[in-house]
Amino acid sequence: MPYIFLDESGQFGKYDNEKYFVVGSFIVGNPRRTERQFHSWYRSRFPKKLRCQPEIKFSEIKITEKLRLKTLRFIANLDVRINYSFLLKQNIPDDYRQKDKLQSGLLYTNIIGEMLEMYLPVTDLEFRVFCDERHLKGIKRSEFKKLLIARLLPQLPHNSIIQIEMVSSAQNANIQIADWIAGALAWSLEGKPLGKDCCAILQNNILKEGKELFKNYWENKFLKQKTQSDD
Repeated sequence: MPYIFLDESGQFGKYDNEKYFVVGSFIVGNPRRTERQFHSWYRSRFPKKLRCQPEIKFSEIKITEKLRLKTLRFIANLDVRINYSFLLKQNIPDDYRQKDKLQSGLLYTNIIGEMLEMYLPVTDLEFRVFCDERHLKGIKRSEFKKLLIARLLPQLPHNSIIQIEMVSSAQNANIQIADWIAGALAWSLEGKPLGKDCCAILQNNILKEGKELFKNYWENKFLKQKTQSDD
């Protein structure tokens, strides 16, 4: 039975230095093994001052570039198969704004749904997804689950069991692995100094090309409006 773990890198706000919002995920057959392996890695390889922390994020500034890349290579050697989706924040459609306020909960739900569909179709009768705890502005957590289940269920085998849970990354090493994957892919998209190296390390684990959401949304909308006005 496969398990999917995911986390995101970036915020939806326009006023930071990141152009992209990235969701990284991986599917694994034995999550307990990857959890034990990652725990063992950072308890033996990270600086002593960091080992007692409940989690060590990809963006941790106290990690050297060498250790960051070594940790990514370690993750790449685990039994993880990666999918990811991303968007340019400037391409977020007006459909997700209400009275000039971003409906980030619905936007996030759609992004997760798009990415989870990358794992379909499957023959397994159980589809289990775990993502990092996140405030969903505008919708309740129960609604988040219901919307995703309603979207995925028609694409799964009859009588499938769908589990979608939000869990604390501080208490789940697999979510921490997803954070490292999302962070590495975000660095690649943002063109940061280690970005190319990060992407190259994970390349063989990536199942499909990353899915860009709302690509050229505003350009296409402008062209459509121009065509209609010309008619």
